[in-house]
Amino acid sequence: MKTQNFYFLKNMLRRKIISCALLCGFSASVAASAPSVKNTDHSKPEIARADSTYVKIALSHISPQLNYPKLVEQFYKNRRFSIIWVKPDTVKSEIYRSMLLMDCVLQFGLNRDDFHPGKLTYDLLKPLVQARSNPQEKGNFDVYLTDALITLVIHLHYGKFNPVYTSEVLEGGKQSGFDPVAHLTGALCARDFMEAVVSAQPKMQMYRLLQDYLHLVKGQYIDDCYEFPEGDARKMAINMERMRWINSGEDYYIHINIPSYSLKLLRGDSIILFKTVVGKPSTPTPELESQVNYMTTAPEWKVPQKIFAKELLPKALRDSSYLNNNHYGIYDLKGNYIAITRNKLQEISAHPGLYLARQSPGCDNALGKIVFRFPNRFDIYLHDTPEQKLFKKESRSFSHGCVRVQNADRLARLLLEYDGPAGRIPKMNESLEKMQRRNFALTRPVPIKITYITCEIDDGMFRSYPDIYNRDAALEEMMFPSKVQLAGTRK
Repeated sequence: MKTQNFYFLKNMLRRKIISCALLCGFSASVAASAPSVKNTDHSKPEIARADSTYVKIALSHISPQLNYPKLVEQFYKNRRFSIIWVKPDTVKSEIYRSMLLMDCVLQFGLNRDDFHPGKLTYDLLKPLVQARSNPQEKGNFDVYLTDALITLVIHLHYGKFNPVYTSEVLEGGKQSGFDPVAHLTGALCARDFMEAVVSAQPKMQMYRLLQDYLHLVKGQYIDDCYEFPEGDARKMAINMERMRWINSGEDYYIHINIPSYSLKLLRGDSIILFKTVVGKPSTPTPELESQVNYMTTAPEWKVPQKIFAKELLPKALRDSSYLNNNHYGIYDLKGNYIAITRNKLQEISAHPGLYLARQSPGCDNALGKIVFRFPNRFDIYLHDTPEQKLFKKESRSFSHGCVRVQNADRLARLLLEYDGPAGRIPKMNESLEKMQRRNFALTRPVPIKITYITCEIDDGMFRSYPDIYNRDAALEEMMFPSKVQLAGTRK
């Protein structure tokens, strides 16, 4: 490789001329500045055997310093432990594009410290692409770079702190649908290596808009034209991380976002927005993914045991008419109805675990006129509410964890309309009007995702939502413990 070409590329990186908003399209300019490729044959068996020896030694010695040692070993095992990246300057490899990706990780909201910055430098690389170089150092550099690229693929697709797809799960090969080793291997054969690597990112529109905006922010700093708050840049980064935890393969699903107090019914390019009420900070709505299987009109509400003991019974003791006025019945664990007197209430209050309460259907039922059922370990649901006045408030965290939705009847009709046949809608309207209890099963269960996203791009503008459960600071500290600057400083 010519020295001026090497330092031209290196200086481009240092000056941050590359905007990752143009990351995929930049491959052509990288290729233009990279060395010319000769059709030199370096596939002799003795060279391959020597390469494999140094790669195996590297895997053995530096394995504890790798993020995903088992996946790295699998990658090399699939390729007969050959050196993949660090080759003589007369042999084509993706080393330069790989190094560009490492330099751009901040622009994906990731932390450079997670990608072996001290081991993957241009000063260390330069002597390794010369004709006479230390073969073991080549092997070490190659392995570190493979681990960095696999880490990049994983952090772009699953996120670093995914509560389900932890490093232990991924190292054990228990991931479903997406294989980071296969993805990186496939990128080596792709027409555009960089574009293929970063295609691991989520495809959901909410993520894509935030990613594009973060690229724009970084691009603005390259030209020193605008300032952008560091806090907002970090907020974008942590929320991109959260979005990577979501299984976003569907084009039809219900998305409830807790901090924005909103529900979106997404179907292709169509988005229908509903207001919601979510859990109080003391009883937060959980983040989860599930499927809405059916809806129930005029539902009966089985009161959660905690609410029964701490709220309903004290109210009943203070007001003897409370249970009757609100259509509550109390039952023993065998389902037998309990006739209520003041003495009996005191006895029940002393041993609330032996009893339960149910609220019969009615317009003042806590679940309102309809409930949407989806299996989850938190025993929460999406439902209508008699307290419609709450939807007029800007801050709407009032529930015990369940999600209340405005215009619940409209949402139910849309789900039936999309599910087909449409003939069930008149029957649902009748059930809602007459408060008749009836189940409406969906032939195709609708995915539902409840998320905690505290910012998004709305109509091209950055929009921040209240961190109602105070979760941002902890995730930010996990992602950027070294206080990495994402927005940069203006010169």
